[in-house]
Amino acid sequence: MDPDSPHLGSENLCDLLVRLLITKQEWLRAKVKFFIPDVDLASSDKVSDPVQRVILQLGELKAQGPATWQSFIHWVCMDLEVPLDLEVRLLSTWGQDDEFPKLLETGEESQPGPQQPHGEAWGWGVGESGLKRPCQRCESSPRRKHCRKHRLELAQTYLQLLRTSALQHYGDGFPGPGKVYVPPILQWSRATVPLDTQEGAVLGNPKTEDGSDLSIQDLFNFKTPKSSRVTVLLGKAGMGKTTLARRLCHKWADGHLDHFQALFLFEFRQLNLITHLLTLPQLLFDLYLRPESGPDAVFQYLEENANRVLLIFDGLDEALHPCSSMEAVGPSGSGPALTLFSSLCRGTLLPGCWVMTTSRPGKLPACLPKEAAMVHMWGFDQLRVEEYVNHYFSDQPSQGVALTELLANRHLRSMCVVPALCQIACLCLHHQFSASLPGQSVAPPLSTMTQLYMQMLLSCMPRPATSLVGLGEVALSGLETGKVIFYDRDIPPPVMAFGATHNLLTSFCIRTSPGHQETGYAFAHFSLQEFFAALHLMTSPTVDKATLARHVILNSHWVLRTKARLGLADHLPTFLAGLASHTCRPFLSQVAQQDETWVGTRQAAVVQLVSKLATRKLKGPKVVELCHCVAETLEPELASLTAKNLPDQLPFHNFPLTYTDLTALASVLEHRATPIHLEFEGCPLEPHCPKALVDCRQVETLSFKSRKCGDNFAEVLSRSLPTMGSLKKLRLAGSKITARGISHLVQALPLCPQLEEVSLQDNQLKDQEVLSIVQILPSLPRLQKLDLSHSNFSISTLLFLVKVAVTWPTVRALQVREAELIFLLSPSTETAADLQRAPELPEKHSQRKETQSRTLVLRLQKCQLRVHHAEVLIDLLREGPWLEEVDLSGNQLEDEGCRLLAEAASHLHITGKLDLSDNELSVDGVPCVLKAVNTCQSLAELHISLLQRTVVLTFAQEAEEQQGTQERAAFLDSLTSLTASEPPREIRLTRCGFGAKHLEKLCEALEGSCCLARLGHLNFSGNALRDEGAMLLAQLLPGLGPLQSLNLSENGLSLDAVFHLTQCLSSLQWVWHLEVSFESQHILLRGDKRSRDKLAGGSLPEFPAGAQLSGFRQHCIPRSFCLKECQLGPQSLTRLCTALGECPGPLEVQLSCKDLSDQSLETLLRCLPRLPQLSLLQLSQTRLSLKSPFLLADVVSQCPRVQKMDLRFLNNATLHFRSSNEQEGVCCGFTGCSLRREHVEPLCRALRKCDNLRQLDLTANVLGDDGLRCLLDHLLQMPISGVLDLSHNSISQEGVLYLLGALPSCPRVREASVNLGSTQNFWVHFSKQEEAGMTLRLSECSLGPEHMPRLASSIGRALQLTELTLTRCGLDLKQLAILLSLVRRPSGLLHLSISETQLCVQLEFPRQEENPEAMALRLAHCDLGTHHSLLVRQLMETCARLQQLSLSQVNLCDANNATSLLLQSLLLSLCELKTFRLTSSCVSTQGLTHLAAGLGHFHHLEELDFSNNRVGEQGTEALIGVLKGTYRLKRLHLSHLPLGGSTLAMLTQGLSHMSLLQHLCLSHNQIGDAGAQHLAAILPGLPSLRKIDLSANGISLAGGLPLAESLTLCRHLEEVRIGRNALGDPTALTLAQQLPQHLRVLHLQSSRLGPEGALSLGQALDGSPHVEDISLAENKLARGVPHFCKGLPLLRRMDLGSCEIDNQTAKGLAASFVLCPALEEILLSWNLLGDEAAAELAHVLPRMGRLKRVDLEKNRITTAGAWLLAKGLAQGSGVHVIRLWNNLVPAAVAKHLQSQEPRLDFAFFDNQPQAPWGN
Repeated sequence: MDPDSPHLGSENLCDLLVRLLITKQEWLRAKVKFFIPDVDLASSDKVSDPVQRVILQLGELKAQGPATWQSFIHWVCMDLEVPLDLEVRLLSTWGQDDEFPKLLETGEESQPGPQQPHGEAWGWGVGESGLKRPCQRCESSPRRKHCRKHRLELAQTYLQLLRTSALQHYGDGFPGPGKVYVPPILQWSRATVPLDTQEGAVLGNPKTEDGSDLSIQDLFNFKTPKSSRVTVLLGKAGMGKTTLARRLCHKWADGHLDHFQALFLFEFRQLNLITHLLTLPQLLFDLYLRPESGPDAVFQYLEENANRVLLIFDGLDEALHPCSSMEAVGPSGSGPALTLFSSLCRGTLLPGCWVMTTSRPGKLPACLPKEAAMVHMWGFDQLRVEEYVNHYFSDQPSQGVALTELLANRHLRSMCVVPALCQIACLCLHHQFSASLPGQSVAPPLSTMTQLYMQMLLSCMPRPATSLVGLGEVALSGLETGKVIFYDRDIPPPVMAFGATHNLLTSFCIRTSPGHQETGYAFAHFSLQEFFAALHLMTSPTVDKATLARHVILNSHWVLRTKARLGLADHLPTFLAGLASHTCRPFLSQVAQQDETWVGTRQAAVVQLVSKLATRKLKGPKVVELCHCVAETLEPELASLTAKNLPDQLPFHNFPLTYTDLTALASVLEHRATPIHLEFEGCPLEPHCPKALVDCRQVETLSFKSRKCGDNFAEVLSRSLPTMGSLKKLRLAGSKITARGISHLVQALPLCPQLEEVSLQDNQLKDQEVLSIVQILPSLPRLQKLDLSHSNFSISTLLFLVKVAVTWPTVRALQVREAELIFLLSPSTETAADLQRAPELPEKHSQRKETQSRTLVLRLQKCQLRVHHAEVLIDLLREGPWLEEVDLSGNQLEDEGCRLLAEAASHLHITGKLDLSDNELSVDGVPCVLKAVNTCQSLAELHISLLQRTVVLTFAQEAEEQQGTQERAAFLDSLTSLTASEPPREIRLTRCGFGAKHLEKLCEALEGSCCLARLGHLNFSGNALRDEGAMLLAQLLPGLGPLQSLNLSENGLSLDAVFHLTQCLSSLQWVWHLEVSFESQHILLRGDKRSRDKLAGGSLPEFPAGAQLSGFRQHCIPRSFCLKECQLGPQSLTRLCTALGECPGPLEVQLSCKDLSDQSLETLLRCLPRLPQLSLLQLSQTRLSLKSPFLLADVVSQCPRVQKMDLRFLNNATLHFRSSNEQEGVCCGFTGCSLRREHVEPLCRALRKCDNLRQLDLTANVLGDDGLRCLLDHLLQMPISGVLDLSHNSISQEGVLYLLGALPSCPRVREASVNLGSTQNFWVHFSKQEEAGMTLRLSECSLGPEHMPRLASSIGRALQLTELTLTRCGLDLKQLAILLSLVRRPSGLLHLSISETQLCVQLEFPRQEENPEAMALRLAHCDLGTHHSLLVRQLMETCARLQQLSLSQVNLCDANNATSLLLQSLLLSLCELKTFRLTSSCVSTQGLTHLAAGLGHFHHLEELDFSNNRVGEQGTEALIGVLKGTYRLKRLHLSHLPLGGSTLAMLTQGLSHMSLLQHLCLSHNQIGDAGAQHLAAILPGLPSLRKIDLSANGISLAGGLPLAESLTLCRHLEEVRIGRNALGDPTALTLAQQLPQHLRVLHLQSSRLGPEGALSLGQALDGSPHVEDISLAENKLARGVPHFCKGLPLLRRMDLGSCEIDNQTAKGLAASFVLCPALEEILLSWNLLGDEAAAELAHVLPRMGRLKRVDLEKNRITTAGAWLLAKGLAQGSGVHVIRLWNNLVPAAVAKHLQSQEPRLDFAFFDNQPQAPWGN
């Protein structure tokens, strides 16, 4: 020993330490390897002296620095039995470098070896990192020239050094005390070359893809191109990715991967520590293993043999600084480690080399090439778990017990599918068995992953050590800073020693530069770091609830959707939830050194946070994470909450799912009460994960769509399906299931009789698999759909499937189209035991029985069927059930096959359609098909289009089937239904290329249908008949019988052919309408369906009439001819009129040309007398000249049959002709014809010849004021007796004054209205005789002061003017005063109304005579302060005896109160005022005082209305003060005022003296119960009271009861409105005891009434002779709706909206409605009425003659109910509208129903006018 070393006591401290360690040399050697992973102990092993060997090893440790030495000393004191005095001395020397002899520092330095991690206890290896060397380059000496042989020798030496280093550092290729390695399940993630899609191998054993365990050789296909030599190994944490990477290194070093000469293993978590740029040689040699010499030669050799170099990068998901997809470096370039990795993958570095990387699932960096092979690592299945346990416990007596214990624990067994957890479980079991005595029970079973980790710690240390807290603090700080590698300075020495002692920490060497290296430490596995972080969060007193909330989150792991790098806290929330379990409370209490109450509070906080997450709407991965957390807590209430909040449809898309994921999900679903639908699409699935769904009875739909599902998956699923008792729908689509997998499913499906849908589409099933699946149909009695699409089967199999569909009684449809194969079935009512008869052995009697009870849809599209297959099909279908549809389109049946099927159609019981489209039918085959269908009685339509490859036969339903359909459609027929027993047949032969030469054969073939009198519609459109064919067809038409229509469109016809077809209107009795659009070649001959059947019987009435709907005028049926898009000249028009002259009448002619010349128009008009049967002539969209109005005006006078002539914009002209029995008179219209002043005189001259001009419309012309003056001059000479409309003629104020000036000379004017604003209305209404009174309305005429004299003069001269209304004419108060002063008339009354001031005044002339009748004045929207003196003076002169004054929305709040004083003076001048109204105005308190003073002397007032004014409480008191002395008051309105307190007392006192009061309105005042009680006391003292309104006054039961008692004493009451108060049933019962006998209106809406109160009111009202209006809306009446036995004879309105009325209640209610014959409006909106209620209402609608409106908004009526209501309307009901908004009727159906029955209103807004109710 060194003499300078200090002495402690009698011995040197170093001697004592060396003497202690001599006996523990193996222990010392292991610790040196831990602290210095790459140390070479070979030199020390050669020293024979044990003392010197110990000294050398201690020197190695001392050289690492003070921190390492301190940790080692702690380790010595902790692990070894050290005497107390020596322990004190050792610990007291920490940090004292001079306390140890210098000989410890003279030991030989260890040479750095390859930078590889030391073997870890838990089996997860680590990689290396380093820094670029600044001073040394990887190149050979320039002086030494290496020959090829020498370079090869250097390379071989380096390669051998690599193998030696790999063997030294990786040992057996896997760590752990048990030295156990069981290969996990590997599965190709996408189609790749290395493995066949159906085969895999583990050490040479082939298996299916989904369960393939690839051997090491299978991971690399050495025949692939260079661009695809990248393999990505994906697996969740704990699956063994790093272990597999290290095992590859070991296997390579051991000579198994002989293809690779060099293998390098790097770890991204260490590469992340390199912050500067690297070249590839620096990465390989500086950071991994440097050659002993010649690095340039070695690298050159690696480049030349790159295809034999493998680089493994572990932990790609942990890589920092993600690079873009384009970032790469060249051969000599440098960059970050990830850039070098990208360059290696893309071949820009070391082209041809092999790259393998491992990663957790998630978004991968873009640097990976798209062609990279993806391999999923799935961990263990049960066989592998058993194999691992047997190997772990080999040579131990507890082997069998351990396996039994593990298999018996379901939770532990499910956790062991993760290899890391399986190893921990074995470790825990090993400790339990070692610690327990024989026969003693082991520890409680483990249920969660958290318990497993906790038990692992307890196995190592029976009592939790305080250092656990230190480890937790280190772990959490690492997670929060993104650190997984620690240095000795990061971990306190006691914590370091504790972690190393119990194998919780691993160590490895980190080289940051060529000359510098450090020892790094990490947790044995990353999940262990997360567990310790969670432990710290749960036990540290410094952690608050906010910190917990920050870590209790859910991570999303969507593939290709997350951020570039995954987080570092995958399992932290799960461990926190697990530690929140009550089973962990004692453990946490010991670690935290707190009582269990403190721990329980922390646990409750975590459970609360998880509960909040459970209530959110989560998707996919977060749902799985949540289920893991919930399962770890072992809290049933939390599981129930989570299960309840899961959506009914739970999809999982595009992210990997393991067995443990589904186990966690299933554990939550166990607590769910309602069914759930699980959908897995595009999710890589662990092959044995369906096993987790065993006994999961909450799943109703289970859907898998993934190419990863193969035979092994199907086998495991087959074992789970029979245990899922609620499963109804199973979908297994797009997978790789073969015959082996199908065989398992076929055995399992019969054990699931509850299944309703099975889908195995897109599985490439073959004949035998398809047949085996179809044969299990008898075992699935509830099956509704079987989908086997995208299967490969033959035609023979297809025909067998048809046989199954025909013979098996539950099949209702078979759909086959190319790849589609679907069975649709109807669930059988028989039991499964009764359905075991095989489909290929049907019994005759049972088959006949089922054919009568079901229909079958058969679709065999594009199945390559030929003629001989058609014969087989006919034989199969002949004895089968009714066929709703047979679709054989897209096959190869040709003419013969189509003919055979058409002939057999009548024997196949087809009720829908037979589709033979796209079957190569030719032109010659069409007549054969037509002849073949002649004998088919049920054929309704045949459509053949050879160019479109369409051949469809549609059949009519059988009589019993069509009965219901006809009943539903009857009401939609606007006229009448056919009387024939069978519907007409329609033959459509469109776009077939037929010409004239084909017509004879076609018509001969059609004669069969004609003989049956069934051919109704014949369509030859889109052919090539030309004129020749059209004329020939016209000759052949009589042989085809009476048709309903003939379509000859698009056949190239000329106008000559059209004229020839016009003769059909007279030659063919069935032709009633001919429609021709010449340019578009639309030509259609139509009959009238109402007379067709009579024609078929040989009878043709001259004027047939059809059944009419209510409200329509009965009239004769006219024939019509319509010719459009054709240029007509005089000659063509002459020929046309000649052809039409032979047609019987009445006749309607519609012509449409681009333009019609004056000559052509004159020709047409001259021909009109030759068409006496003409009832309508219309020229539409035809451009006419400016001369046309005068030509048409001449016709009106020349042709007395003209009833109406209308010319619009010189583009549309219509002439209506009267019949002999219609009234005289003609209406003329010339709208928008550009008529000017110069046209007025000739037009009037032409119209003067008319005997009776009922209407003249000259709107939208340009007459102007001059034209108006000219027209007014000719009015006396024109025989006009109706309306003259001059709107939109640019008439100004001058024209208005012209009209006023002309009025004295026009005594027949009854009314005139002029609007010069935006509407531009100007019309004058004449009468036949002189009128005694005339009304003139002028709007927006902008009359100024200059117009007042002329206006007053005209008013004075027009003595017949009795009413003048000026609306928005610009008259202010000054002009109004001037006008009133200027008007002078000899005598009479004039009602003057002006909108600007809302002045309504009746003036009497002469003025000196007083008007004995009442005069009224109404002022609204007035500011009385403007020109008020002049106006008031004029009013006082004109209205001295005013009896009614109304002020609305006026302002009486001016500062000087001038307005209110003016009003006061006005009131004082009106001595006979009886009615005063001040409403909706702003009045100040002072103004109200003045108003009260003005009204104070009116003791004879009969009505006061102060409603809706903005006044305060003082103002209200002033208003109430007016009531003093008003003993004659009859009507009092005080709604919307702040009545209360003193004002209410004043009101009550004033009311008590009003013995004549008839109408009292106090609504919306919130008088409350006190006010109601005050009113109740005085109401019996008002004997004349007729109406009372106390709505919305906040009255409850306390005020309602006395009020009801008081109302029963008012025997003359007619209207009671007390709704919107919380009155309750007792009030209704009181009121019902004695209702006023004259009651007409009762409103109790929103009064909190129940069934009892409503029924009592109904009984009291029943039979009442005066009741007209009842409203009980917005009360919860349920089934307490009033029913009447006697009825209410005068009831007009019943409002029961929002009363919770259902179908059952509606039955009695409908019967009550019938007893109310005067009922006009029924309101039943916002109830619970459905189709049953609609049926009841529809039944009574025809019996309610006065009913106008029914409101059924917001109910539950469906299409069927709406149809019934429409049917009820069609039976003669006079209802105007039925409101059906927001019911359960689809929009398309609603639109159709409303088009057929416009009185059904489905719109949101009600456009129907409603009559007002009340006064």
